[in-house]
Amino acid sequence: MPDQTHAFGGGISDTILSPIVLVAMLIAMILILVLPRKYILVPVLVSIILIPLGQQVYLIGVHWLVSRLITLCGLARIAVMKFRSKKDVSAGGFNAVDRAFLGCAICETIGFALQYMQAQALVNQFGILIDTLGAYCLMRVLIQNEKDIYRALKVLALLTVVLAGCMAREQATIKNVFGYLGGIQLVPEVREGKIRSQGSFEHSLTAGTFAAMLLPLFFLLWRNGKAKSMALCGVVGCTVMTMCSNSSTPLLTYVAGVLGMLLWPIRKHMRAVRWGIVIGLLALNVVMKAPVWFIIAHIDLTGGSSGYHRAELVDQFIRHFRDWWLIGTKDAANWGWDMWDQQNQYVNVGEGGGLAAFVLFIVVISRACGRIGKARRSVEGSKREWLLWFLGCSLFANLVGFFGVNYFDQAKLGWFVLLAMISAATAPVLQMNASKALPNIQEEITNRSPVPYPCETPAIADSTHGDWVGLRLG
Repeated sequence: MPDQTHAFGGGISDTILSPIVLVAMLIAMILILVLPRKYILVPVLVSIILIPLGQQVYLIGVHWLVSRLITLCGLARIAVMKFRSKKDVSAGGFNAVDRAFLGCAICETIGFALQYMQAQALVNQFGILIDTLGAYCLMRVLIQNEKDIYRALKVLALLTVVLAGCMAREQATIKNVFGYLGGIQLVPEVREGKIRSQGSFEHSLTAGTFAAMLLPLFFLLWRNGKAKSMALCGVVGCTVMTMCSNSSTPLLTYVAGVLGMLLWPIRKHMRAVRWGIVIGLLALNVVMKAPVWFIIAHIDLTGGSSGYHRAELVDQFIRHFRDWWLIGTKDAANWGWDMWDQQNQYVNVGEGGGLAAFVLFIVVISRACGRIGKARRSVEGSKREWLLWFLGCSLFANLVGFFGVNYFDQAKLGWFVLLAMISAATAPVLQMNASKALPNIQEEITNRSPVPYPCETPAIADSTHGDWVGLRLG
C-alpha cells in the first residue's frame, strides 16, 4: 500500500491522469483562454462533467483535480475580463443569493478548519473553496442572459445523451466505460440484483439526481428555446440516466420536477399550496407514532433503497443539535450505525459548518425562490413567465433531491448552473421593477405636504422651514 500518512485524510500519493484526459484538459484550457465569453461555457461544462473526479495531478503534496485546474483557468480568464472592463462581469452584480452563498461557503471552511485544527485541513479547504466558490463565480459570469441560459441547456442536453448511452452500456456489460480512464471504479455497484449505473460521476445517486433536476429545464428549452430536437434529446437522456441509476432519490427528484410543471395552471395560488403542505405535515406529525420526517423511511421506488437510513440521519441530526450547532462536527459517525454517510445535503452542510452555514444554505434557497416569485408575478402572461416557472420547477426538484443526496462530485456544477440561471433570468426583471418604483418614490416626496418646524416664534419657524423640510425628507 502506498504511504498515505502525509496527506490529510489519506488519499492517493501519485498522479492519476489518463493520456486521453490530459489531452482533453489541455484542449479545454486553450479554448477557455481564446474563445469569446459566450462560448467559454461549452468547454467548461463538457470537461468538468465528463472527466471523472478521480483524475488528478499530485504535485508538491497537493491533489490538483482536473476539474479544479479547469476552474482556475476559467477564473484567470474572468480576471482578465474584469481588468479590461469596469462593468459588472455577472448579471445583476453581486446579489443577495451570492452573498448568502459566499457566507455559507466561508462558514463551512471555518467550521471544518476549527474541527480538525491542522494546517493540512486548511489546504484541503482551500481546494474545496476553488471547487465551490470558484465554480459558482465562473457560472455567474458565463451565464448572463437568456441566450446564455439556452446555450447552456443545449450543451447539457448533448452531455446527457452521451452519459445516458454510457450508463445504458453499464446495464448491458456491467462495465463503466469511464472506469477505463482511471480514478473511478470500473464495475458499478449492484444492489438487490440491480445495476446502479454512475457514468462519469462518483456514485449512481449523484449521476441520477443531476439528470433528474435537468428535466424541467429541457422542457423549457422545448417551450422557449427554439431547439425542439435538442430538448427532446435532453429529455430522453436525463430520463435514461435517472432510470439506469436505479436509485429512489433520482426518481423522486424526477417526479418532483414533473409535479412542479403540472402545477402551472394554479401558479397564482402557490401560497395556498405551500400553507397546505405545512398544515398537512403538522397534521401527520400529530397522528404518526414517529416524527414526520420518518415518512422518508417508507419511500422505496426501486426495491433496494435505504430510506430508513435517510430518516434516521435527519433524526440524529436534530437530536444531536448541540453537538454540531457551533462549528459543525466530525464525530457524526458516533451517533449511530452508518451515520458517517451524510447523504442529505441539509445535514451535510450543518455538520460541515454548523448552524450558521445551515441557515445561510436555507437563505440561498429562500432568496432564489423569492427572486423567481417576484419576477414571475411581474411578467405574468409573457413568454418570460415560462422561463421563470421552469427554473422554479428545477429548483424544487433539487430541494427534494437534497433529502437523499449531497453533491460531493461534479453534480454540484448542475446546482451552480441553476443558481446562475436564476440570477440571470431574474436580474433584468427586478432591475426594471426597481427603475419603475424610483420615479413613484420621488413623486411621493415631491407631493408630500411640508410639516412646519415646531417653534414658538413664527418668524423663526418660517426662516427654518425650508431647511427643516430638506433635512426631514433627506
